[in-house]
Amino acid sequence: MISQPHTKYQRFVGVSLPDRQWPNNHITQPPIWMSTDLRDGNQALIDPMSIDTKLRFFKQLVAIGFKQIEVGFPSASDIDFNFVRLLIEGNHIPDDVTIEVLVQARFDLIERSVESLRGAKQAILHMYNPLAPAFRDIVYKTDKAGVKHIATQGTQWVKQLTAQAPEVNWTYQYSPEVFSSTEIEFAKEVCDAVVAIWQPSINNKIIINLPATIEMNTPNTYADQIEWMHRHLNQREHIILSVHPHNDRGTAVAAAELAIMAGADRVEGCLFGNGERTGNVDLVTLAINLYTQGVHPGLDFSNIDQVRQLVEECNQLPVHPRHPYAGELVFTAFSGSHQDAIKKGLAVQDKNDLWQVPYLPIDPADLGRSYDAVVRVNSQSGKGGISFLLAREAGLELPRKLQIEFSRIVQTENDRTGKEMNAAEIVRLFEDSYLSQANWIEYQQSQIKTVADNQQQIDLQILYKGLPTQISGTGNGPIDAAANALRDFIDHPVTVIDYHEHAIGEGSAVTAICYLELKTDSNSTRFGVAKDSNIMTAAIKALISGVNREMGSTGEVAAA
Repeated sequence: MISQPHTKYQRFVGVSLPDRQWPNNHITQPPIWMSTDLRDGNQALIDPMSIDTKLRFFKQLVAIGFKQIEVGFPSASDIDFNFVRLLIEGNHIPDDVTIEVLVQARFDLIERSVESLRGAKQAILHMYNPLAPAFRDIVYKTDKAGVKHIATQGTQWVKQLTAQAPEVNWTYQYSPEVFSSTEIEFAKEVCDAVVAIWQPSINNKIIINLPATIEMNTPNTYADQIEWMHRHLNQREHIILSVHPHNDRGTAVAAAELAIMAGADRVEGCLFGNGERTGNVDLVTLAINLYTQGVHPGLDFSNIDQVRQLVEECNQLPVHPRHPYAGELVFTAFSGSHQDAIKKGLAVQDKNDLWQVPYLPIDPADLGRSYDAVVRVNSQSGKGGISFLLAREAGLELPRKLQIEFSRIVQTENDRTGKEMNAAEIVRLFEDSYLSQANWIEYQQSQIKTVADNQQQIDLQILYKGLPTQISGTGNGPIDAAANALRDFIDHPVTVIDYHEHAIGEGSAVTAICYLELKTDSNSTRFGVAKDSNIMTAAIKALISGVNREMGSTGEVAAA
């Protein structure tokens, strides 16, 4: 990079519009959507799509709900010509869908394009030519009058040649290419001349498409240009005002949204933003942005993963894992604080209430995404995400202090492997740590009875290091009695600090699970966990689990 970029680049100065209205406007309905995946998107691929691939893609676009689809450049490609004929002759175009083809302003190319569309119920013939100064001077080596003549002569040819195919309900679309860097008054002059030749009406409107062929400045600059044209174009009531934003500055989505606020009726783009250079505007993001604001976009992305996979297969380009709404990781939280907030939000979210889950602007279920990947665990994760996965995968509702304790175990394992842990691995680690300990003491059975002063006595049959042993203890209740029995047996203090229980499952398959926090002779506490069909048995087993975990950590195994 050079040290003085102003010597090579200059700031683009847009149209002066001090009374602009678009900042006060809101998008309350979706635009007309036009997918150019099969033309603009296809021409940007390293390996363009075959006819079979284009047909698969076309059917997906129809299924999503697109009513206007640009299907190719038939005058420039035999594959595109044959594809258009396949769509028409194979009756693949629903009655409410209009196909569109692109053509340059040359008689022979327009003639070939009209031929490709013969027999279609309705079609859009899209003609373009560049108007911007750099193209006039460098590419065409002509002046304003020269490029204006290209536009008007081409429009006359379109009108003449489409009249020879009256079986088609024709719509004409004109694009002053590189509109974004064309003098605004000149762009209007050319568009007005094209409209005057075509003579549109309320019932047969012309599409004037204003492409940000190159993003020239911040999105508000483009919005000003669109509002200026919206205000000043002749016969505006007979015009569908369309925009085609590119993404050179990475702001195509914002530019499109502001353009709609500025008066645009229609948006052209591609799924996931494919296109030349940095791509076209991303129609998936645009549509779902609307949805999150309570406006149905008229496009259905209820199975976003299927759409993404098909587009990746057809384009042979991956969709970034952090891509808005559709990326593999877009709803995934690794951070502990994020996980905790999401967990709490999902716990209180009522399906009939407004969506208010922290960090998630949309319910993943609305896009056909499960909650399986909402929380994932790596070395950056915290107790909230881990407990969320345990609750979802295994029905385990860990008390807060156990969440903290187990998160340290997970953290140690993550640091050891350096890898993410999935939900099944976390459940397995919990079971290995709490429910499947190598037991010095193993519960067999117990008998409980009341003795003097309403004390409870427990007789515990256990295996100690594999040998049958009976121990006994007395206390204020069965758990206290069992703790005293174990204290005398291992010759260490065993004090129950806290106790939680809940059921797992339903009906005859219900199981009780107990989480019991205890303290031995160390200053720290430790949890024991156990399951059983009997709640009291589960509690006693949890007590033994905690003692085993303490003995295993200290190596102290001394029975009285």
